[in-house]
Amino acid sequence: MSADPPHSRAPSPGLSRAASASSSPASAGDTPRGFAFALTAYLLWGMLPLYLRALAHVPVVEVLAHRVIWSVPIALAVLMVMGRTRDLRAAFASPRTLAMGGVTAALITVNWGVYVWAIQTGQALEAALGYYINPLFSIFLGAVLLGERLSPRQWAAVALAVAAVAILTWDTGRLPLVALALTLSWGFYAFFKRALPIGPNQGFTLEVILLTPFALGYLIWMQAQGGIFIAGASPRDVALLVGCGVITAVPLMIYANGAKLLRLSTIAIMQYLTPTMVFLLAVFVFDEPFGQARAIAFPMIWLALILYSSEILRLRR
Repeated sequence: MSADPPHSRAPSPGLSRAASASSSPASAGDTPRGFAFALTAYLLWGMLPLYLRALAHVPVVEVLAHRVIWSVPIALAVLMVMGRTRDLRAAFASPRTLAMGGVTAALITVNWGVYVWAIQTGQALEAALGYYINPLFSIFLGAVLLGERLSPRQWAAVALAVAAVAILTWDTGRLPLVALALTLSWGFYAFFKRALPIGPNQGFTLEVILLTPFALGYLIWMQAQGGIFIAGASPRDVALLVGCGVITAVPLMIYANGAKLLRLSTIAIMQYLTPTMVFLLAVFVFDEPFGQARAIAFPMIWLALILYSSEILRLRR
């Protein structure tokens, strides 16, 4: 979900805007091919915790660095096949685009890092909660930053999410920081991503290229300190670290192509598949505790998402 959930065509803040966008040529109707692409991407993201758990013994920042570095050749290869490298060159020639790319790259780094850390440290349930809350935070952002008017159902959904967070805070004596960090980083990432004047594949490529010097610098510094994990890693771990590029870039680019062939309202509802899979893995595979507070808070979030989805479907009709 970074999750890596969808990076580039998340439903825009405010359902009225999403509904109007759903009549655009790129998303005028749902197609089987678009549904297959999006479903594949969401399933891959839903299974990502299993991959990250296999790297639980690797430092989080090193996993993050490999995600960035090995994504670059895949992203560039996709742009070459698509014949869109000219867009990337134009982006590097535009200071405004580079600045916006720097902002989104920083936000997605925080999102990826928190998510990897949460999965490695047995907090997959909180990660799932964060991605459940995300669409509700997006419509709240639309109201606060864009002046979009929310319907009573939307306000009720936001209120339920706030109440669920309050219950978890009261139960543990602290805010659910993982969930909130994922929600805030992804919500603002999606918000600023809308201002990036290039396509989703080009935007992702720009972000990982901008992050590569920092990722390489970190690995070189760790090597000099004698603390780089990959230097003494087993062939299995090396393959998993190199594969971080595949599990980062491939689902995103499959999703980006599928999103063009689906209504935004369809994408908005399908996005719940990934946190639901993460939730099920956390409870039934990772054996994370699901106490009374979570048994109250999660159904409240699910009810909020039902209200959110029903409003999407009402606007779509």
